Amino acid sequence: MEITAAMVKELRERTGAGMMDCKKALAETQGDIEKGIEYLREKGLSAAAKKAGRVTAEGRVEAYIHGAGRIGVLVEVNCETDFVAKTDEYRDFCRDIAMQIAASKPEYVSREEVPAEVIEKEKAILRAQALNEGKPEKIVERMVEGRIDKFFKEFCLLEQPFIKDPDQTVQQLLHAKVSKLGENIGIRRFVRYELGEGIEKKRDDFAEEVMAQVNKS
Repeated sequence: MEITAAMVKELRERTGAGMMDCKKALAETQGDIEKGIEYLREKGLSAAAKKAGRVTAEGRVEAYIHGAGRIGVLVEVNCETDFVAKTDEYRDFCRDIAMQIAASKPEYVSREEVPAEVIEKEKAILRAQALNEGKPEKIVERMVEGRIDKFFKEFCLLEQPFIKDPDQTVQQLLHAKVSKLGENIGIRRFVRYELGEGIEKKRDDFAEEVMAQVNKS
């Protein structure tokens, strides 16, 4: 497959890696941008990978209220310097993350935060479902691993499709911001409140509502 200048440019913008490294990554992955990003991360060549170990003690706590007070989100997003924390791009990123949490209802920042007992319980349910579907035991474990990945993508913030651009994950968006702003950035923690949560009531599609508000802005 021909590696075009536009492909190299896109990979550079998303990773901050050098031009020749990006070209090699695309050649190794047959022009697949997403696989190219992973290739560069594995080789430690992307800006995000190089900055991953830096201390992030600055940043901001972003607050987002949706639907006349029906949903509230607080999220702590950290960076390295107060200078970057005060930039419009960083603030916009923090707001996007808060809106993502409001719309998509993650329960954890990353899969590493999911307690082992939660994972085992989910696997047990998925295993029982597969057996009840009549699947052979020899392929059940493979099916469970595939389905547990779907669980992570639904409930882990970094693995969710970004609401403004579902073709990229929140993790990929984060890496792009690290490359552009030149600092390590980390989403540390969040809390999401929903009016009447836990009380039986009619549920609306909050994701659609949040996206409607995004489209108006």
